[in-house]
Amino acid sequence: MDLRLTGPRARPRRWAAAAAAVVVLAGAGTWTAAAASDDAPPVQRRDKVMDTGGARIDTSYFTTPGSERRPAVLLAHGFGASKDELRAQAEGLARDGYAVLTWSARGFGRSTGKIGLNDPKGEVADASRLIDWLAKRPEVRLDKKGDPRVGVTGASYGGAVSLLAAGYDDRVDAIAPQITYWNLADALFPQGVFKKLWAGLFINTGGGCDRFEPQLCRMYERVAEAGKPDAAARALLEERSPIAVGKHIKVPTLLMQGQTDSLFPLGQADAAAKAIRANGAPVDVDWIAGGHDGGDRETGRVEARVDSWFDRYLKDDKAADTGPAFRVTRTGGIDSTDGAAQLRGASSDAYPGLANDPRRVPLAGREQHVDNPAGASPPAISNLPGLGGGGGGGLGQLSSLGVGLSLDFPGQFAHFESAPLRDDLHVTGSPTVTVHVASDSDDAVLFGKVYDVAPGGGSQPVLPSQLTSPVRVVGSGAGGGKDVTLTLPAIDHEVQKGHRLRLVLSSTDLGYASPTHPARYTVSLKSDLSVPTAPAVRTAAAPLPAWVWWLPLAGVLAALALLLTGRRRASAGAPDPDLAEVPLQITDLSKKYAKSADRYAVRDLSFRVEKGQVLGLLGPNGAGKTTTLRMLMGLIRPDGGEIRVFGHAIRPGAPVLSRVGAFVEGAGFLPHLSGRENLELYWAATGRPAEDAHLEEALEIAGLGDALARAVRTYSQGMRQRLAIAQAMLGLPDLLILDEPTNGLDPPQIREMREVMIRYAAAGRTVIVSSHLLAEVEQTCTHLVVMDRGRLVQAGPVADIIGSGDTLLAGLAADISDALVEKVEALPGVESAARAEGGLLVRLAAPAHAGVPATVPAVPAAVAPAAPEDPARSAVLMPPAGDRETAAARLLAELVRLDVPVASLGPHRRLEDAFLTLIGGEAG
Repeated sequence: MDLRLTGPRARPRRWAAAAAAVVVLAGAGTWTAAAASDDAPPVQRRDKVMDTGGARIDTSYFTTPGSERRPAVLLAHGFGASKDELRAQAEGLARDGYAVLTWSARGFGRSTGKIGLNDPKGEVADASRLIDWLAKRPEVRLDKKGDPRVGVTGASYGGAVSLLAAGYDDRVDAIAPQITYWNLADALFPQGVFKKLWAGLFINTGGGCDRFEPQLCRMYERVAEAGKPDAAARALLEERSPIAVGKHIKVPTLLMQGQTDSLFPLGQADAAAKAIRANGAPVDVDWIAGGHDGGDRETGRVEARVDSWFDRYLKDDKAADTGPAFRVTRTGGIDSTDGAAQLRGASSDAYPGLANDPRRVPLAGREQHVDNPAGASPPAISNLPGLGGGGGGGLGQLSSLGVGLSLDFPGQFAHFESAPLRDDLHVTGSPTVTVHVASDSDDAVLFGKVYDVAPGGGSQPVLPSQLTSPVRVVGSGAGGGKDVTLTLPAIDHEVQKGHRLRLVLSSTDLGYASPTHPARYTVSLKSDLSVPTAPAVRTAAAPLPAWVWWLPLAGVLAALALLLTGRRRASAGAPDPDLAEVPLQITDLSKKYAKSADRYAVRDLSFRVEKGQVLGLLGPNGAGKTTTLRMLMGLIRPDGGEIRVFGHAIRPGAPVLSRVGAFVEGAGFLPHLSGRENLELYWAATGRPAEDAHLEEALEIAGLGDALARAVRTYSQGMRQRLAIAQAMLGLPDLLILDEPTNGLDPPQIREMREVMIRYAAAGRTVIVSSHLLAEVEQTCTHLVVMDRGRLVQAGPVADIIGSGDTLLAGLAADISDALVEKVEALPGVESAARAEGGLLVRLAAPAHAGVPATVPAVPAAVAPAAPEDPARSAVLMPPAGDRETAAARLLAELVRLDVPVASLGPHRRLEDAFLTLIGGEAG
């Protein structure tokens, strides 16, 4: 059977000769049944190896029982992965009424052949032959003989297959490519600059140069050696890119592109949208939060939208909601007290493009000189390619949350700055600016980026999505230089009133190849900064709650300091020898809200933690827990007080942070790499010796077993969490910080995570865990610190806090009114009263003697206030036993007097009760 390149959308043949029929190896294949819930149809999977003429392709075919014909979906995987990573999505599509075919592309999984980067005669021809096979299946709906109703979807490498299949085979009816490229030459050689780190990751992830088609290997070696692309290299990549057949893609297309993506940025989807829409096809564009550099890939929402897209255009379901023409996910920001992040969908009825409704922002700055150092080293930092991953964190996601992690070296960049903005400014698209560049060499390379600079200078400037735009300026050394218009990275970012915009033009960047010969550039402004605003894009009124996955922040900061700045550290005071063996002491710590002179996120906080403890940090939303952790990890500076880790004062870049490991709502991983490979890549980025990683010890504590050899994309949520904690444990840090490590896990996974923490502390190390799961904290932690409204409420061993007699549970024979609860709370000697399961929780006030708060010598110094100057700043202190008994008797009499229907009265014994009482019942 020939490849079908004719039909209603006829076009010329793209291959020199017709292909032979697909030969199925392994007989009839292997059939298996996937488990399903009682109300879902069972999914059957058939595994086959198909000979496509140039390679043997390993496939899996998913269907549900039934005689009716249904549309088909080709589901393609990302680079470095295989069909195995797609099984869950394939089964879901099959249950939704599709016949689904997945396959491992050439050179991946169990498929043979050389990697061709979607060679039209290789991988793309394979996809067309798979459509031939679908056309013969009795379950598949046909538009005509040999022409199945079929859609194609996939991410990254697989997303390009979707576009290319639609361009080369007119039988494709709808596509939904995700985080992919339109022009691979522009992606790897933007503006004539070689994206060396991403290109190297392609080669290494593919298994080495000899795993690729020979011409690709030769091209890579040639460009890597020269440090810049040539015309032949661009032509080779363009012919394997969707742009080569752009005028032939005329099917409904859903483009979903990542905002945190330095590999395939938003401009790639913009070019695809314009070209396909010009062909008359329906096109919707969706900018998701995550991408190749990390962030939240919104997997559930993305897959649901793809399903709806195929329902509309493959099943002809006109009632299917395909969503708005344009949608962008916006991060609602991070609360400075509890770290909660929210994702919000903003949308419009038309795709605005990247230059919609521009606003001019004047910049100021004199003519400046920029040095390109010999060897282009040290390089500036905008991103660390490859350290993000699906479902994970990433530097781009951090920047959207207000955490800056960029680095520019003095003398190697020019900068121009705006005045403070008079109003909020939401940037949606690609800013542009014209500059004049002169050079003492004929080949100048600059990297343009726009920072968001907060007022006051206390916070590091934020580089939105950690993106930069390179430009090669040829001929800048003659005739006094050249004017160059820079198209800066496409972003969606809100700049608040009072902030400034800072344009930086750097001579180097870690991810790119710069000229290795020393040179001096002279840069001056020729225009204002033009900022697209897209005012028609409106954020939904109600936010969509979502946790944003972060990289282990302290580890990344320490890695950057070691890898890029060497000995360039903030000066630190002398260590305190008396605290050399104390993992953590916090004294009078305070941090104000960014926009308030008198409101505090943390105020006068003091406590101490000893070796071998598992400390639970508790408090309601807004208590200041995450702000405390961020100060502890050196991410933000306190306004007052001190943090010492093993006697050393903590500040950004402090060397002692190498003894601290951190897990803050998950880590970013490359989904196609195994768990072990991800950890090895992360440790290599720190620049520290491999033997210092203690990889095997960390893995043994995490208990991942054989799963380490599998791709991370196959991991369950619990396995990803344990891998993230293993990453935080690399180097076996003496102090491990875990923020919500059990978030999203089921009970068995939570139990496993509990055992991980206990095992880690058992060796004499220290764990600090912040969690809302009070029952889990009660079973895991040895000590507690309870915070409320930024202050310390109580600290001590778990058993002491749970058994504190200052909180009584009054069992009630009937419910009581809010007014009666308020009367109880107003009683003399009562600190707070709150309803709880089983009755009314009443917390007794600590009695004072001669005006001095009571103290309890029995509270160990291990987790106790660290010698506060004002006793009122310390934890709430318990009254002596005799006083508690007298107070309880008085309370009972008062409850009877108030006609409270008391059935019983006694001390409570649950952490949840103690917590609610300590914070006055306001656990929201």
